[in-house]
Amino acid sequence: MNIYSKKQRWKLWLFIAAIVIVGATLWYTNILVNKIAQEERKKVKLWADAVQKKANLVKYTNELFNKIKTEERKKVQLWAEATRQLSRDLSDYGFVLKVVSDNTTVPVILVDEKEKPITSRNLDPEKEKDTAYLRSQMMAMRIAQEPIEINIYKGKKNYLYYQDSKLFSELKNVFDDLVKSFISEVAVNSSSVPVIYTDSTKINVIASGNIDSLKIKDIPFLKTVITDMAAKNQPIEVEFGDGSKSYIFYQESMLLTQLKYYPFVMFGVVGLFLLVAYLLFSTARKVEQNQVWVGMAKETAHQLGTPLSSLIAWLEYLKSKGLDSETTVEIEKDIKRLETITERFSKIGSVPKLDKVDLVNVLKDSISYIKLRTSKNIVFTIDTGNQKEVFAQLNVPLFEWVIENLCKNAVDAMVGNGAITITLTDQTQFVYIDISDTGKGIPKSKYKTVFEPGFTTKQRGWGLGLSLTKRIIENYHSGEIFVKSSEIDKGTTFRIVLNK
Repeated sequence: MNIYSKKQRWKLWLFIAAIVIVGATLWYTNILVNKIAQEERKKVKLWADAVQKKANLVKYTNELFNKIKTEERKKVQLWAEATRQLSRDLSDYGFVLKVVSDNTTVPVILVDEKEKPITSRNLDPEKEKDTAYLRSQMMAMRIAQEPIEINIYKGKKNYLYYQDSKLFSELKNVFDDLVKSFISEVAVNSSSVPVIYTDSTKINVIASGNIDSLKIKDIPFLKTVITDMAAKNQPIEVEFGDGSKSYIFYQESMLLTQLKYYPFVMFGVVGLFLLVAYLLFSTARKVEQNQVWVGMAKETAHQLGTPLSSLIAWLEYLKSKGLDSETTVEIEKDIKRLETITERFSKIGSVPKLDKVDLVNVLKDSISYIKLRTSKNIVFTIDTGNQKEVFAQLNVPLFEWVIENLCKNAVDAMVGNGAITITLTDQTQFVYIDISDTGKGIPKSKYKTVFEPGFTTKQRGWGLGLSLTKRIIENYHSGEIFVKSSEIDKGTTFRIVLNK
């Protein structure tokens, strides 16, 4: 198993482990969220039941209040009847006088037909003789209650003005405070339930809580919210006993709503964390690889420098000894080749100089060198499309290295027998170089894998050739290299894209 296969397997296991951890975390979190959600629903239900019970209490209080109010009026009517009886010629006034004297709570003013005060009861004793005070009280009583008409002897009439007793007024204030307290507790509730309290129209808002007050003024928004609340929870009907109804619309608390989305938010956070972690580790790995590449290349260039200088000296020595020229020419070619290789390694890690050069000549020179050093059973073909010159920005030593690596891999794939075709296509902005062979082919799943460091199909090899080729084309020439097509046992085509 090669290095890359091991790395891929480790990636797979790490990915599976990450999925298991994330899945277990989300599963447990979902359990906790559901438990909290159930408790929140119980709290909301308890709140709704409490509101309903308090509404019933307020209704009962109002009914009791109305009964007292009715009894108060009956008392005033009885007092009026007693007053009418006193004006008649009766033999026994004891009972009637007792009825009149027993009214110690209801403020009353008895006036004649001209509304001249005759007598009063249960008013401010220090002001009862003040006519202006009595008239002001009559005006207030007339607004509050319809005066009772008393038919006196022989068609004469008196009128009885009255108002609520002090006890009744205190009860009314208590009831009003109770209603205000009820509305306040509905709007500002401990369960943090979004709530809208409306009148019988279900659109006029009396109070609201835990909802944006500005949005509530928007009628379309209000209708949408009320409809949504009514669909989720049955509105609480409130009747205070006076015949009118109001409604309380509510929905789940904001906390419960947020808890529903918490697992998804957590999944996003964990996913984002894993993505950032992967990108950081991937970047760090690439930086480390770059440092290794640069260090290895420069060290190789340095190590080659010393024996190369010695070889140049030995070549001059052999020439002086009269060695045949054919041999010295071939040795000199190999020495120049070593100088080119040393130059290539020395350029790794530094910004190479790109020149506008003719690709046709560069390809012909490279293939010419490779052709002499490979099997005669390999047929090389360069197809330029009848174009004599195609220019592009290149660093010639590095680009020749790319062509050599691709051709050597092709020769190995064909096991020394086959054909290599290089097709050059000149476009407006780009130049395409397709290098095809008739070798074993590459599975589609390995199209990107072949460029990874350590990937190799050879028993001997480091798997660095194509990785170095990709680095030279993409990092130094701002181009692109990829597997254009491949068929098993039929061959492979690599494509290089360069900027003109």
